[in-house]
Formats: sequence, C-alpha cells, structure tokens
Amino acid sequence: MNTAVAEIDATLPDKAPNPLVQGFNRLDTPRKVMLGLGVLAMIGLLAAAFYLANRPDYRVLYANLSDKDAGAVVAQLSQMNIPYRHADGGNAILVPANRVHDTRLRLASQGLPRGTITGFELMDNSRLGMTQFQERLTFQRGLEGELTRSITSLNSVAEARVHLALPNQNGFFREQQKPSASVLVTLFPGRTLDRTQIAGIVHLVASSVPEMQPSAVSVVDQHGNLLSQTHTPQNDVVDSKQLEYTRMLEQMYTQRILDLLEPVVGRHNVRAQVTADVDFSLTEQTSEQHRPNQGNNEAAVRSTQIIEAGSAADQAPAGVPGAVANLPPGPPGAPINAEAAPLGIVPGNNVGGAGDANRRREQVINYEVDRTVSVTRGSTGNIRRLSAAVVLNHVESTDRRGQTVSAPLPPETMEQINALVREAIGFNAQRGDSVNVLNAAFTRTEPDTVEVAWWKQPDTVELARSMAWPLGMLLLGLILFLGMVRPALKMMSSPATRSDDAAEEASRTTGVQLDTVVDNETQRPGLPSPLQSEATAEALRLEDARRLARENPVAVANIVRGWMSGESATAT
Repeated sequence: MNTAVAEIDATLPDKAPNPLVQGFNRLDTPRKVMLGLGVLAMIGLLAAAFYLANRPDYRVLYANLSDKDAGAVVAQLSQMNIPYRHADGGNAILVPANRVHDTRLRLASQGLPRGTITGFELMDNSRLGMTQFQERLTFQRGLEGELTRSITSLNSVAEARVHLALPNQNGFFREQQKPSASVLVTLFPGRTLDRTQIAGIVHLVASSVPEMQPSAVSVVDQHGNLLSQTHTPQNDVVDSKQLEYTRMLEQMYTQRILDLLEPVVGRHNVRAQVTADVDFSLTEQTSEQHRPNQGNNEAAVRSTQIIEAGSAADQAPAGVPGAVANLPPGPPGAPINAEAAPLGIVPGNNVGGAGDANRRREQVINYEVDRTVSVTRGSTGNIRRLSAAVVLNHVESTDRRGQTVSAPLPPETMEQINALVREAIGFNAQRGDSVNVLNAAFTRTEPDTVEVAWWKQPDTVELARSMAWPLGMLLLGLILFLGMVRPALKMMSSPATRSDDAAEEASRTTGVQLDTVVDNETQRPGLPSPLQSEATAEALRLEDARRLARENPVAVANIVRGWMSGESATAT
C-alpha cells in the first residue's frame, strides 16, 4: 500500500502585515489623494475649532482717536508687548478683554491719548523770539481750545469747534471793532439742544471774551442749521415755552378730572380732555388825569406873590372922618375869583381918596392842580377760557344667564359727575367756561397679538447665533468624513473581507483532505513501530502541522491553496 505524504513547511512569518497598510496599498492614486486631503481637512478643522475656542476676547480700548493719537497708542502697545487689533476702519483699537483697564491706566500714566484739543498749555511752549502777532495768535488758539473743551463737556455735544474774531485794538475808541465768535457743534445721533442750552453756549462764549456781546455769537450744528437765532416777540409766531405752559395746564386739569372719576367708574371707563385758552399778550397802559378845583373843596396853595408900590408922603387921608379912618388896615381879603382890595380899606365900606392914584398893589396866588398818572401792566399767562370734555362708559353687569350687559348711567349720577367736573376745573360762567359730560358705550378693541414664529423669537435667534459656529464646524467635519474619508476606508477594508471569505471557502473545501492528511497514520510494512516514548522527526512535523491547523486554519488554507495553484508543492 503506497501512501503519499505531503510535507508541510511549518515555518511561519515573523510578523503579520498591517491590514491598514495593505488596504492603503490596494487603493488607486485618486483614492489615496482623496483620503489624504480629507484627513488634512479634518485636522485643520479641529485645529481651527481649538484655536477659536481658546482665542482671547478683544474689547475696545479707545475709539474715535485722531491719526496722531492712534499712532502713539499703537507704538506704545507694541513696546509693552500687548496684542492689539484695529476695528471700524481703524477708528477703534482693541485689546484683550482682561487687559483693557490695566492698559488704559498704563497709557494714562504716560499721557496717552493726548487729544487734539489744546488749550492754554500752548503758552507753556513759548519760544524765544516770538513776535507780538505770534503771541496774540497763540493766546487766541488757546482760548478757542478752552472754549471747545467746555462746550464738548455737554452731554449732547460730541465735537465742537470755536472760531474767534478778535480785532486789533487801537488808541481811537470810536474806531474799535467789537469781537465776534462762531461755534460749530456736532451732536450725538438722536440728541438735540434746547433753547436754554443754546443760550448757555452763547453766554459762555460771550463772557469769555472781553467786549463781546451775546448777539455776536453764532451757533451752528453739523447740518448747517443756525441755532442761535435772535428771539424777538414781533417775529416769533409760536413760543415753545408758551406751548409747554399751555400743555402743562391742560394736563393738570385733565389729571384732576381723572383722579376724581376713576375711583367711581373705573380706570378704563373714563376719558377726559381739557382745552385751555391762555392769554400771553403783554399790555401796558399809562393814563394822566387833570381835574379842576370845583366845589367847596379846599385848594392847596402852592405859592403867593404880593407886589406893592407907592409913596407915603403923597398919601392923603381917606375915608370917612372918624374912628374908622384912624384904625390900622385890616387883613387882606383875596377871594379866588375877585380882585384884591386896597391896603387899609375894608371891603364893603365906601371909602376912598385921592391918594389911591399913587399906590399900586399886586398879589399872585398859585394853586395846585389835580394830576393823576397811572401805569397798568397786564400779566401774561391768564386763562381766558376752559373747555372740558368727559366721556363715561356704560355700566357693565351680569344677567341671570351669565352674559355681560351694559346700561347707561342714571341721570342723577350724571348730574353729580358733571358737578364734580365743574368743581375740579374751577368752572367760571363769566369767563365762558364749558363742560360737556357724555355717557356712551366704549368699543373694546382687543390688541392684535402677532404670533411670532419660534424661529423668529429673540431667544431662538440668540441661541442659533451662539450655536451656529459649533454646529457649522461639526457639519463641515461630517461632510469631510462622509465624502472623502469614509469611502476610502470602505475600499481599504473591502478586499480583506473578500480574501477572508475566500480563505474560509478554501478551508471548507480542503478541510476534509487536510483532516485526512492530518489524521492519517502512516503504516510501513516490514518496519517495527517506534517506541511511544521516542519522538521522530516526522512525528514532530506532523504534530506541528496539526497544531498549525488548529490554531491558524486560515494560514493552512492559504498553504493548501498555494499547493493547488502549483506555486509550491512537495510530494514524497
């Protein structure tokens, strides 16, 4: 009996090849390039995500700096080794958020930023040999800078420029010109200057320059509007203060009505409006009256003048001989509308003589004349007429069916409310005031509630903004992995899977033969069987082949397949 025994080379490779390397070697060149680019893109994406996560937050250090100050600040930041960035077209300088305050203090200690507005510190840099014109010009520039600083300190003013026109003073007082000034203010967006602030700027500039009148100061805004226009009552049609005063009066009376009626009818059941007609005209009246002295009223004598002329030697006795003629002259009598009597002659007595022709007597009496001068000035802001309109809602009640029913107010209640309104506004019939109280059903208008979609809500938008960058990075990574890396990895693992399936199929087909070879016991006739204790070389090879078949059937299958393909075979 002849038995063919196949000698199996049990020599195993020292190290099995790496499946990834084998798979990569099986890829074609485009697939290798795609896999390499995908891996590099994913590595770059991870590096970018790590960099953005650890990137410092930059905040504004200074904004709206001039080019000179910005250059000085940037140079100093470079010397201090502080990272910085530019924003808003170079108008803002950004530094890390945790170093903003420290950097500001360190720059302030060095006098940065210096600012473009210079005041009287220009006088500190006076150089030798300056002419009088240069000194005067430097003083003018310093004064303009100080005024600019004062004006820019206002809350509504962002920037300001002041131009002063200071004429040269000479010895001729009549030929001296008055100084003038122009102010250009740049306001913050949405800010305005009221009349009081404009007047303050005008008087600030006028008070800072000697011999300057407020009317010589012009204030212009950044849009070219003249703000310091002279206010005169003749050409001013509407005064803002008058409108404000009228509005205040109307609101005051309206609030009085609401405070009285809201506790009675409810907060949302009353509407009131008051119109005030206010007289802002300024009147001045002067009158002078003259009244004659009439009746029995005593007249006030202002002055009396008596003139007498004559000669005593030429005087002859006058009058009736007797005791009356020897009496001294009596007191003079001077009625208001009568002539004066001669001295020594009693009126009513028929006395006279030839000596009267040489005597002359004049008496002038001046009396005070009644004169009344009155000046009357009318006050402004007097209320000429008030008109109040009040609307009340119907009373709402619930009937037996549970439905809401509205009913008008009773007439007695309406009369009481009308009286309350009259008392609240100080009703004056002589002034022409009017009060109208109406009871009507209010139309309840429900506010239109616009439902905002969930994706338009502020919280959702903010969440989407915060998650946009991480989700975008993740989506880009998935696209790179699925589009470039995963197909290459799949192609790398597919041939190995197919080789494993072929090895399993080969092991199944050759398993029976291998088992037959392994389990077959060689019998040689005529030779004594070896002792059980002695191990021959053939037995050792068979034992190694059996152990290899048990431990690594795939390798044995590959060996058998090689035998079958005729690559290496040994037969004995």
